[in-house]
Amino acid sequence: MKIVAILLAAVLMPLWAQDIKMPASLDKLATKADETVDVTLSGAMLQFAARFASDKDADDVKVRKLLSGLQNITVKSFEFSKDGAYDKADVDAIRDQVKGPQWSRIVAMTSKVDGDNVEVYFKDAGNGNLGGIVVLCAEPRELTIVSIVGTLDPSDLADLGGHFGIPKLLGGISIHGRRDGK
Repeated sequence: MKIVAILLAAVLMPLWAQDIKMPASLDKLATKADETVDVTLSGAMLQFAARFASDKDADDVKVRKLLSGLQNITVKSFEFSKDGAYDKADVDAIRDQVKGPQWSRIVAMTSKVDGDNVEVYFKDAGNGNLGGIVVLCAEPRELTIVSIVGTLDPSDLADLGGHFGIPKLLGGISIHGRRDGK
């Protein structure tokens, strides 16, 4: 019975840590966009970046601890000069990956006035930790997708904002890093 449990864990572990696959169509959006942000950091790159964090600075120590549990950070952001430059299917391809028992949508904000839509999904890693986070921010002229894969303590989540192209999420600053929320 112990061997079966070990084999099952070995088979399921890659599924648990599975990255969010960015649709190929997102890369094509860069040619239409006025501004583009494209950040992809693998676990090895995150560990490399953690080495540059100071042991003496409290914020750097927090970031280093946070990075130690991460496997991947991907940020894709596009700003367009006109409405409708991206397809709803681009966003739906991400949404389809965060359906299921491990994922929970914890934030859903929709504005009929200006067409803004923000969704935040958490993946449960057990033991009170997160196994991943996906943030979708779809506006008529802007599309931003943030995917963070790895083990995170939710209390450390705010420390990621402002690093590696990840927008600040707390402290009165909107998902776009602006105080006016637009």
